[in-house]
Amino acid sequence: MEKKTEIRTVGIMGAGAVGAYFLWGMRNLPCGTLCLIARGERKERLQKEGMIINGERFLYPVKTPEEAAGVDLLLITTKYGALPGLLEDIKTVVKPQTAVLSLLNGVDSEEIIGEAIGEEHMLYSLMRISSERNGNIIFFDPKETRGMWFGEKGIHQITPRAQAVLDLFAQTDCRCTWKEDIMAELWYKYAINISHNLPQAVLGVGLGCYEDSEHMSFLARKLWGEVMAVADARGIATRDYTPPCCSRKNAHLSTLQDLLAKRHTEIDMFAGAMIRMGKEAGIPVPYCEYTFHAIKALEEKNDGKFDYS
Repeated sequence: MEKKTEIRTVGIMGAGAVGAYFLWGMRNLPCGTLCLIARGERKERLQKEGMIINGERFLYPVKTPEEAAGVDLLLITTKYGALPGLLEDIKTVVKPQTAVLSLLNGVDSEEIIGEAIGEEHMLYSLMRISSERNGNIIFFDPKETRGMWFGEKGIHQITPRAQAVLDLFAQTDCRCTWKEDIMAELWYKYAINISHNLPQAVLGVGLGCYEDSEHMSFLARKLWGEVMAVADARGIATRDYTPPCCSRKNAHLSTLQDLLAKRHTEIDMFAGAMIRMGKEAGIPVPYCEYTFHAIKALEEKNDGKFDYS
């Protein structure tokens, strides 16, 4: 792939909380630098309503994948479940010089996208953000948001295109950090998501449960151990269990937020992917299996499947 040392155009595919962070943070870039990418009814809605981020309405250009083709940097900020249906659009947008950052949670979206467009386009990344969302209204605390961490898979030095990403975000209010071993960081966040996000979602309780209940702490540690066992089998550096650190005991992480709003969750990306990778590695993951089915059943409950009245 031709390596560019300057990023002049950026496309964002996905208008949720992570996409909102970049739209907010890049608001002062020159006109024409940034666009949203969408089709059909979603494109019309974004053009008409925009997004309300931290109380301010943002209206950015919204382009079809064909219109956005050839952007220098593509940020994928969709939900994991939407990714398979967007691969053709991603292929349309990506040209030889395009670098791609997938900001989805989990550890396999880069592999999925890379198989479709070529692994050479992929930078590996993760987001550290806590947000609240209601439709197109999104709130996050910029001071508490740690932003994007990224790196090159298997390359421990800053490459020209990685430097171009750093240079771009240095012009914005988005926090952007280069990580030498991005794969270890991805799996660390993955373990945090699975062990902190999922048990509280099953019980429907605040984040303080892990401190106040030995049983919730037990479940979190068991899930963490399963993730790290699979990571170790894949040659990823592992870490000891990290308990949640939160000033609000009633805090709800994303999976519980989704369930309370009667939205489908990203359980396929979390426990579902763990079940698949565990089978591939020959490693049992019984706590992930139980949690996967428990949250799937809660989704069915929200869908009215058990309404026997």
